[in-house]
This record gives sequence, structure tokens and C-alpha cells, in this order.
Amino acid sequence: MPDIPPARVYPPPTSADCSGVGPCVLAVGNFDGVHLGHASIVERLVAMGRRLGVPAVAVTFDPHPAVVVGRGDPPPRLSTVARRVELLLGLGLARVLVQPTVPPLVAMQAEAFYERQLRDSLAAVGIVEGADFRFGHRRGGDTALLERLCRRDGLAIEIVPPLELGGEAVSSSRIRRLIAAGEVDQAASLCVAGYRISGRVIEGARRGRTLGFPTANLAGITTMLPAEGVYAAIASGPGVGREPLPAAVNIGPKPSFADDSPSVEAHLIGFSGDLYGKTLDVDFLRRLRDTRRFESVEALRGQLTSDTKRAVELAEENGVSPGSCDAT
Repeated sequence: MPDIPPARVYPPPTSADCSGVGPCVLAVGNFDGVHLGHASIVERLVAMGRRLGVPAVAVTFDPHPAVVVGRGDPPPRLSTVARRVELLLGLGLARVLVQPTVPPLVAMQAEAFYERQLRDSLAAVGIVEGADFRFGHRRGGDTALLERLCRRDGLAIEIVPPLELGGEAVSSSRIRRLIAAGEVDQAASLCVAGYRISGRVIEGARRGRTLGFPTANLAGITTMLPAEGVYAAIASGPGVGREPLPAAVNIGPKPSFADDSPSVEAHLIGFSGDLYGKTLDVDFLRRLRDTRRFESVEALRGQLTSDTKRAVELAEENGVSPGSCDAT
């Protein structure tokens, strides 16, 4: 049998449940971005688990199989693994399994993947998948094959049709197109939560501080960045405080300072403190404007004041206010 490492189990199993898996119903997929189409699959999976009296479990992969296969560039990620797990568990699943993607796994033929990984290793008694589900080597297995295999072995099987909104199926590729265009609010309307990036706060040029708008400069972002521009957002994370804060976020160059290097800078409204080295989560609300060059510091400061005001308004519409925060 191929040497395939076991999946990481979330939440981790207790001593009374040392394996974390057993008879269960499964949904398998990348679940990138955790959108409303994924939520419809999970809803059916949870219902099936309730009927059969077993836990409902999602299986996802890290890294994306395209990284291991090496054919072309993998699609930019919409969510970190930790965020994906958090959102999937929030939909009511009992467990999320993160399967390390290794060459023997992606080389496995479709029927072998079903038999060894799903039926035998994870003891699936039912499976729920979307209509476009593919599995096995070179995505050789489809839902028709999956249905035949499940019926042969007496497993329950449900195929969920695509969820359509606005005349188009909800999909991760559709969400990527919206984010690439800066339409983060439209992307969020297709997801179970707002679009988030996470990064480590590093030291920048401190120009924002001299303008009265100090910013947290983010590095190490592993998910897709929205189009260049200024955005209203909500910031949270270690060091911010117990409650999230409104933020105005600049993505891209800083033409007013003749700086063409791309960056992600977040001005946390109502915050003072040291965030260096800490992780900051940024949930985007709406794109406010293009980045552009201002002829004077006064004009730039006036625009930043306007951006900040609008960011606060949009954050308050989402239940977040600047308050008064002084954290370290």
C-alpha cells in the first residue's frame, strides 16, 4: 500500500477518541474560500450524518494537488488551511481532516482512492459531493463512477447540483475573478464569511505615522491579494485587542512618495500600540478607490481622512466601531 501520511484531524481527538475518525459520512474537496456552494454540500452532509447516526466529516488537502502534480500553476489560494478548517467547522461539521498531498496519493487511480482512502481508511458509510467532483489520478473519476462504487458497497451517496446566484454557478474560480477585479464585496456575498488575508506585521518606512495615519505593513501573505487600490476592511488578531477594528487598507505602490514597490498597509482606526511581529487578519468590506499620486501632503492627508471616515461607516454597518484601543 502506498506510503500516505495520515490526515491531520480538527478538532484534535481526545484521549477517549484517539483516532478522531470512524464510521462517518464524508465530503471530499479543496473547499478553497468556503463559499455558499460548499455550504450547500455541507448542509446535505450534516443531514445525512444525522439520518445515519454518524459524524459528518470534510476531507481537504494541503497543499493543493496541482502543486504536487506540477502541471501548470496552481490557482491562487483564497484561504489558509487554518481559515478553511475554521469556516468548515462553523458550518456544523464534527471533524475536518486535512490530508497531506503527497505523490503516492495523487498517483492513486480513482477506484483505489475511493476504496483505500474513503471506504476503508476513513470508514465512510455515506458520501456527499458536488456535481463537478473529480477524484483519483489525473482526475479520472467522476460522480458517475462514485455513484456506482457507493451503490456496489452499500454506501449512501448524494450528488448536490451547482448553486447558482446571479445566473452563474458559485465557484472558487468565480470568486477569484471578483477579487482580481477588486470586487471584494461581491466576492464576500458568495462566501460564508468576508474575504480575508493574513500577514505578519513588519517595519515599514513610517510615512503614515508622520501623516497622522500610522499603518501596519503586512508580509508573508499566502492567499490571493485583491486588485491594487484602497479598501475598507476590518482588522483583528493578536495584539489588536478583544474586539476587531475598522481599517483602511492600501494595496499596491505609493505613487505620492515615488515608491513603486508593492505593499499591503493597514491603518487600524482607533488603535495605538506595537504590532510588530504579530499576525494581523484583514477582512475586506469594499474597494474605496484607485491608488493615485497626490500633489501635496495636505491633499493626501485630506484623502486619507475621507478614506478613514468611509471605512468607519462601512465597518459600523457590519457591527464594528473604532472604539478606543490601546494595546501592545
